Amino acid sequence: MELKKSIKNPEISVIISTYNSEAWLEKVLWSYEAQGFKNFEVVIADDGSKQPTFDLIEDITSKVSYTIIHVWHEDNGFQKSQILNKAIVACNSDYILMSDGDCLARADFIEVHMNYREEGYFLSGGYFMLPMSISKTITKEDILSQKCFDLAWLTAHGLKSSFKNNKLTAKGLREKLLNKFTPTNASWNGHNASGWKKDILKINGFDERMQYGGQDRELGERLFNLGIKSKQIRYSAICLHLDHPRGYKTQESIDKNLKIRAVTKKEKLAYTSFGIKKG
Repeated sequence: MELKKSIKNPEISVIISTYNSEAWLEKVLWSYEAQGFKNFEVVIADDGSKQPTFDLIEDITSKVSYTIIHVWHEDNGFQKSQILNKAIVACNSDYILMSDGDCLARADFIEVHMNYREEGYFLSGGYFMLPMSISKTITKEDILSQKCFDLAWLTAHGLKSSFKNNKLTAKGLREKLLNKFTPTNASWNGHNASGWKKDILKINGFDERMQYGGQDRELGERLFNLGIKSKQIRYSAICLHLDHPRGYKTQESIDKNLKIRAVTKKEKLAYTSFGIKKG
């Protein structure tokens, strides 16, 4: 199922995954209204949410300035890979940014991805994890004013001191140095990564055998096997991760996915037969 309103040649498509999480999704969608870069569409990859999510999307579509496409399928357990593939196909631009329905995008989030994009590369960002208390406290006004991205505001609301707080304040040379020397791999991270649609289609999107645990990393590993390189932008493209339980996380799913990833690495696979195109 797919719902949308009129659209005019977006330069970038932002895929946001969601499942029965209207409170967080609403906050996330307001964060895209605050973006400085305006020529984009949002494609919501909905893994079987119920009517309240439909109602929210219908309401907020009439209030925001950007186009929203709602791609949905019936609930059949955790099938994020399947709905992401459907969302990829629904994208109207040549470049795709992927994030989640629990990640608030700073006002320069899309602009950073647009500025760093380059043929032959994908971009790898991270997230800044918030505790539940602050996640609940943040309002629409805090998002539109960008107060919630201000370190002093977050500290006043209970955020503890940490080296990771540099993500919110790094600029210029310090930002570049932190991107360069972070020990974190520049992998495809489903909450903050972008790449060319043609490259994602060449590897046939996500492997739909994979449920929770590393399906985004496996997609990135196949991009590497295709010859695509990555750039680290975790201190440049900033999103705040709202806290929530993960009832869909199982060890069985994680173990299954690790076996699939091991084969991808060993056989240097760039294509999955279990993706957008079957067989």
